[in-house]
Amino acid sequence: MTLRSPSVNFFHMCKAGHCPSVKDAFRMFDVGGQRSERKKWIHCFEGVTAIIFCVAMSEYDKMLAEDDEMPGNFRRVNQNPSYWGKYQHMNRMIESMRLFDSICNNKWFTETSIILFLNKKDLFEDKIKRSPLNIAFPEYPGANTYEEAAAYIQTQFEGLNKRKGGATIYSHFTCATDTNNIRFVFDAVTDIIIQDNLRQCGLM
Repeated sequence: MTLRSPSVNFFHMCKAGHCPSVKDAFRMFDVGGQRSERKKWIHCFEGVTAIIFCVAMSEYDKMLAEDDEMPGNFRRVNQNPSYWGKYQHMNRMIESMRLFDSICNNKWFTETSIILFLNKKDLFEDKIKRSPLNIAFPEYPGANTYEEAAAYIQTQFEGLNKRKGGATIYSHFTCATDTNNIRFVFDAVTDIIIQDNLRQCGLM
């Protein structure tokens, strides 16, 4: 999902008592599921304020629907991108990492900050007690506790960022009923706009 924000109006629209107008609107574009034609349209989103990337943490032990019939021995994958071959992409977590890698390091988004929602943390916290994380990450060295496993997943995604000195990744653990999500987006976009303005003034 990409996000365009009216930076000129952003700060006054956050003031108490402000009555928003059409000029204050965030424009959001949901591009989920459009993988096959991505190369044809991805350049259209150059210059967006931010990208919101959602990952279902609880799907680390699931396969893509079209691949559910493959033998079980193909279902163990490796965290190292060099192992992401014909079969490894079937794991949903690894597929999400591949997609994140292609978006994060795309030439059109070198200066675009990313808001990374690590979603369904409540389901993940329950599942990790009975389904080990090394189903998706065989080299995972930690315990199957929420804290360690969640931190490891966050590190794996953030570690894919090859943009040295580039835009920021704002990571946030969340669940579908989390009413603080929009507050996190507003805070992240505020920070993004401030940094952009500082860069334009030569202060960064």
